[in-house]
Amino acid sequence: MSKTAKIVLWSLLGVILIIILVSVLTSWLNSGRTIDYSEVAGYVQSGEIDRIVVDDYNLICYKDGRVVYEATFGRSDEEIALLINWANDTKLDFTFTFTDPNAGSFISYLIPIIGVVLVCVVFWLLIRQTQGGSSKAMSFAKTKARVNSNIKVRFTDVAGAEEEKQELAEVVEFLKAPRKFSDLGARIPKGVLLVGPPGTGKTLFAKAVAGEANVPFFSISGSDFVEMFVGVGASRVRDLFDAAKKSQPCIVFIDEIDAVGRQRGTGLGGGHDEREQTLNQLLVQMDGFETNEGIIVMAATNRADILDPALLRPGRFDRQIHVNLPDVRGREAILKVHARNKPLAPDVNFKILSRMTSGFSGADLENLLNEAAILTARANKKMIGNKELFEGINKVLLGPQKKSRLVTESDKRITAYHESGHAIIAKLCKHCDPVQEVSIIARGMAAGYTMTRPDNDDNHMTKAKLTDLVCELLGGRVAEELVIKDVSTGASNDLQRVTEIARKMVTEWGMSERVGLVTYQSDSPIFLGRDMEAHNSYSEETAGVIDEEVHKIIEAAHERAMKLLTENRKVLDNMARVLIERETIYTEEVDMLLEGATVDEVYAHMDKFEKAESENPFKRFENADGGEVNRAKQEAEAAEQAAKEAQKPAPEKKEGAPSDAEEKKPDEKEDKGE
Repeated sequence: MSKTAKIVLWSLLGVILIIILVSVLTSWLNSGRTIDYSEVAGYVQSGEIDRIVVDDYNLICYKDGRVVYEATFGRSDEEIALLINWANDTKLDFTFTFTDPNAGSFISYLIPIIGVVLVCVVFWLLIRQTQGGSSKAMSFAKTKARVNSNIKVRFTDVAGAEEEKQELAEVVEFLKAPRKFSDLGARIPKGVLLVGPPGTGKTLFAKAVAGEANVPFFSISGSDFVEMFVGVGASRVRDLFDAAKKSQPCIVFIDEIDAVGRQRGTGLGGGHDEREQTLNQLLVQMDGFETNEGIIVMAATNRADILDPALLRPGRFDRQIHVNLPDVRGREAILKVHARNKPLAPDVNFKILSRMTSGFSGADLENLLNEAAILTARANKKMIGNKELFEGINKVLLGPQKKSRLVTESDKRITAYHESGHAIIAKLCKHCDPVQEVSIIARGMAAGYTMTRPDNDDNHMTKAKLTDLVCELLGGRVAEELVIKDVSTGASNDLQRVTEIARKMVTEWGMSERVGLVTYQSDSPIFLGRDMEAHNSYSEETAGVIDEEVHKIIEAAHERAMKLLTENRKVLDNMARVLIERETIYTEEVDMLLEGATVDEVYAHMDKFEKAESENPFKRFENADGGEVNRAKQEAEAAEQAAKEAQKPAPEKKEGAPSDAEEKKPDEKEDKGE
């Protein structure tokens, strides 16, 4: 029985119970002793009463205006007639009001009716409960898909992925005008698989397609198919497509399809595994003997590497669309979309904000603006300003500041030197990203942080950049060794990243001359069902060489960091002093310290711009070029160097000197092993 039915039933029972109680109490309170005609006559003869009132069998006797007796008179017609005649003969003051005994009261009619209605209601609820139980048992294998025929999301609500929208626009056009394609013999993709990192807008794309096409949208999660009972998942797949056929053209969207579509035959289940049966049914429905024209299946996953190959072949998921993290232009467009309904200060610059958020996904950018709005409300402001946006970026990356945390002077000194070591190495290494902010204020799990931002969105990491990054990560540990003369646990995360980068340089990226251009480890995520029986494809000797090369890279970076910080010990001490005093410094202060500025000069600079920068922390980056000027400068320097090389006179050949071809002959012989 549903909750609503129970409420209705108990409400009816309560009302009926109250009516019955009121009726019983009224009858009990109005009841009195019963007297007959002879008793009343005796009272009259003795002079005890001088007036009688009979009101619907209630007899009230008065004497000098006072009530003497009050009782219920007999209800027989004979007694009533005798009483009336006797009253007329004695000339007694008599008032008589009588209701026909055959005419029942309202309550006397209401109670039987309510009883009958109550019995009918209870009987109906019992029948419905029985039918509901059987229908629930029968609907256990029904689909759990949610149907929405009026989705408001459009392509204008999705920003930062123009190529992806163009691919999906063809699906929308087919749903609107299928004959345009069929007349040309074209076949629209039956399935579209959206692949990408979390937060890049895969589900939003699916909603936008349904909204643009204005067709029913069936949405379900991959985990909704699989149950503990064998055969339920396959039945739900059939029921889903049966429902979709009735609403075609339509879109069926399966979120996190890797929950049901992972590879078969992985050794984790037999041939009758529930997940495999569900996948088999899904494969048949997408491209089997039955034709499901007008039904487009869309799915989203961030683990396309573990999906079954039969699911990805043409005819099922014909088209795979990779939704990547947005670039700087995409981030700017996404920020504008999410800022539509938010009051922003006039000086907010989305170009600067997009450059500051390198590596952010669409969900991160939405969360950034939401955190900024919360901070604005907390400060009782009416408009979101640059200060809240800047804090929102750091909050999304590292968590909220913990200024109230009690930090000892010893911990503050260790953190200051640790972060100073990171910042100085990052500035001195050519291929490191520019330093944006250095702070010893705790955020999240970090006691302090050194934040660097790339000038541009480069997709490739060179060996030189990785080597400099390893050196930068070791800068904090080296600073502790150099100044504190001891090491702390603060470098644990740095050492993990250093080890991971160095091992990948050796085993995956072929950046070790000794190991060579051989990959010894896959870069794909581990899938237990597929990789549980996998074994290393190299010998123990090779594993030893890999370990030696990893240590070699790390030790070389350690020595380099030690050398750089030793040479810049004064800068290290001054930066630590400024951090201990002011807690946070930015790019300009780091540059001043590396250029030899004193601590007092840095303090004066910070005091001069403190008020303006407290209101607009982005002011420091308004003149930033996003890497365009740096790239142009590097290209100009390279062109100038090439021109100088071209202007150099060719060396004069002496008589008898061998020609270039002749000079190469000995090398060629050496190559041939001669």
